[in-house]
Parts: sequence; C-alpha cells; structure tokens
Amino acid sequence: MISLLIVDDHPVVRDGLRGMFGADPRFEVVGEAADGATAITAGEQLRPDVILMDLRMPGTGGVTAIKELAKRGVPARILVLTTYDTDSDVLPAIEAGATGYLLKEAPREELFRAVEAAAQGQAVLSPTVATRLMGQLRQPAADLLSEREIEVLQLIAKGASNRRAAEQLFISQATVKTHLLHVYAKLGVNDRAAAVAAGFAQGYLTL
Repeated sequence: MISLLIVDDHPVVRDGLRGMFGADPRFEVVGEAADGATAITAGEQLRPDVILMDLRMPGTGGVTAIKELAKRGVPARILVLTTYDTDSDVLPAIEAGATGYLLKEAPREELFRAVEAAAQGQAVLSPTVATRLMGQLRQPAADLLSEREIEVLQLIAKGASNRRAAEQLFISQATVKTHLLHVYAKLGVNDRAAAVAAGFAQGYLTL
C-alpha cells in the first residue's frame, strides 16, 4: 500500500483526491495540507511514500516546499499535480527535485499509474510537460537571453519606458532599444507586450 500526503489549497480538490485514492486498496491517504508550510511539517511527521503537491498556494508555494522537504531529508517522492504547465512553473519544480509533473486534468487511471511509478522512483511527466522540457533542452545556447537582456525585459514588464529603463540601468536609450531588439529576435516576437508574455512563458519573468 502506498501512503499519500495531499497538498492543495482548495478543499474541494483535496476532498476529491482523498475520495478517489482512498477508495482504491493500493493507496492510503495519511494526511492533507492546504499550503507549503503545512506540507513541510506534515511531510516530516508522516513520512508518506508520495506527496501530491500543488504549486501555486497562499504563503509558501509548492516549489519552496519541495526544496525544503529535500533539504530536511524527507524521503517522500513528490509528484506535482497542478493546472499550470508553463515553463516558469515546470522547470523550477523539476529542478527543485519533483519526481513527476502532472496536470489535474489527467484521467483517474493515469494518476494512479503516476503515483505508483513515483513511489518506485520513476520520473513521471504529462505529455505537454515532456514536450516543454525537450524544447528547453534543444534550445540553442545562443538563443538564451543574456543577463542584461533579462534586466531590460524585467523593467519593461513593470511598465518602464525605454528612457526609464536606461536611467535605471545607467545605459543609453539606444542601448536599451538594441537589447529589446535582441530580446524580440530570441523570443520570436514583434512587440513589448508579446515579449513580456513570452518572458513569463519561458521562465525569464515570474509573478
């Protein structure tokens, strides 16, 4: 029997997962948590085989919780179960130590198989997430934004004009414009709004 800790800030989601897994003799739900901080404490105390971890929660988020659980030596395998599959969510979770990453829209049997695989230490990724990760691995290094380009993009995302960005970075407006043109080319976009959207999608910007 695989012991489970369910972590999600929505009570309805927790109830649904508890009912689904609790009705199957292969699993035992040993606890629940509504945020990352509670998940860390419960993970240490309950020592479940697998933790189903949501990412975006009030207070301590899922990625922070994953890192802290690993830091504290909690042996549980962590399977991210979320509605988000953007690069800014996927990559940090995988890098933090998540064993797998699934979307909440996954069918019941797929979730069951994923938990069983995670309990055995196998990597589990939804098809869309696997595609994103492969895309990142195949992305040429030359297409990655430089540190300065990211700084410019961050200021643009905050609504700064070219002039304001130049003042904050102590560079000329012409240099800011050049950096922006490079950002557009690397992200495959044509304007500031699209650059910001792509920046969030590819993990260069975070909320």
